[in-house]
Amino acid sequence: MLNINAKEKDESHVIPTVTPKRPAGQTDVLQLTCPPIPTVRVAFIGLGMRGPGAVERMTYIDGVKIVALCDVEQKNTEKVNAMLEKRGVSKAQEFYGDTSVWRKVTALPDVDLIYIATDWKHHAKIALQAMRDGKHVAIEVPSAMNMDEIWNLINTAEKTRKHCIPLENCCYDFFELTTLNMVQQGVLGEVIHGEGAYIHGLQPYWNQYWDDWRMKYNEEHRGDLYPTHGLGPVCQAMNIHRGDKMNYLVSVDTKAVGNPAFLKENRGKEVKNFRNGDHTCTLIGTEKGNSILIEHNVTSPRPYDRMYQLTGTKGFANKYPTPGYALESSMLQSDSKDFENLNAHSFVTDEVRKALMEKYKHPIVKDIEEKAKQVGGHGGMDFVMDYRLIYCLQKGLPMDMDVYDLAEWSCLVPLSEISLNNNSAPVEIPDFTRGAWNKLNGLKLAE
Repeated sequence: MLNINAKEKDESHVIPTVTPKRPAGQTDVLQLTCPPIPTVRVAFIGLGMRGPGAVERMTYIDGVKIVALCDVEQKNTEKVNAMLEKRGVSKAQEFYGDTSVWRKVTALPDVDLIYIATDWKHHAKIALQAMRDGKHVAIEVPSAMNMDEIWNLINTAEKTRKHCIPLENCCYDFFELTTLNMVQQGVLGEVIHGEGAYIHGLQPYWNQYWDDWRMKYNEEHRGDLYPTHGLGPVCQAMNIHRGDKMNYLVSVDTKAVGNPAFLKENRGKEVKNFRNGDHTCTLIGTEKGNSILIEHNVTSPRPYDRMYQLTGTKGFANKYPTPGYALESSMLQSDSKDFENLNAHSFVTDEVRKALMEKYKHPIVKDIEEKAKQVGGHGGMDFVMDYRLIYCLQKGLPMDMDVYDLAEWSCLVPLSEISLNNNSAPVEIPDFTRGAWNKLNGLKLAE
């Protein structure tokens, strides 16, 4: 059965998806700028697993005032407020109780940014109301779970002219940022294929999710339910909606074994129709004839892996399991190291790789790399993400990521399910910019 946002197959055998007409008076928010906010007043909603770390990281950024803390559980708000006191920061207002208490927070007059780290089902709902209440929003990932939520976020961002971005920390890992800079400097040539993944056995964490929301979602849905860590950095390197666009996807999955076994062995729960397979592969074709492969697996006994591979016409980058670059000798600068006998059939030496990473270190991290590593958060990338969010708001600059990134990276959740429900049929990926996908000439992060 097709999703309500998908029509019957057309003659090309690609399942079309609905692109609603842009409401009258709205324009796109590409490179959106807003008035500078010298002191950014932030309210955090969701203080379970990701929220507390975000609050603490913000205490290390100048020009941030933490105004409000919100969670369904009182103990979570109290624990985070105690951390603020320990850090020498004024306590924030506390909001807790039922799952609608967040409405009091989005309505607060003295808040500029709502930082959302709740369960998936509340991400879009809270963000929509926050923008209507005049706030910028940053949303943990995936930021929307179905096509209605995605289009509502786009329309509301365009109507209110407020920033609405995904909190995709993997775009700020140091290898990914360096490689992005190498791509933009032409070192890899044209990137024609990218690979990304979220492969992470969650057995140690399943019981930590409030109300078991993540396992329930996997039980009830098929598809790539967590695509953005793998897809985000690849899309940035491949200039998606900045010169190219994703046109369609095809998904294939395995049967469900690991998570049903976990439920039976750890909770005594027998699930006969567990929806999500152990491993899902999604292949994407782009307008310019390039391809992307994204994989999802949260149950198999495999090492953590986001893949992150870029195949270019002049070189190759690979993050997992071991970071490395393979380059044509013509792309290597003679002033870097000894490049004799190097060729693209093998990785450059560790010495050369380190020299390349120093040479092409992304400008946005040069001044904060050491602080980021000290503050932490997945090795520092979480801090870089938060720092850039605040920096751009304070300076009135365009964000590194926009609402169309949010849409493209999140849409694999519903669209991969449509493909799987239709025997791995190809499914159209909408142009979420509604015609402006080639308006920008590549990704440029404001400095």
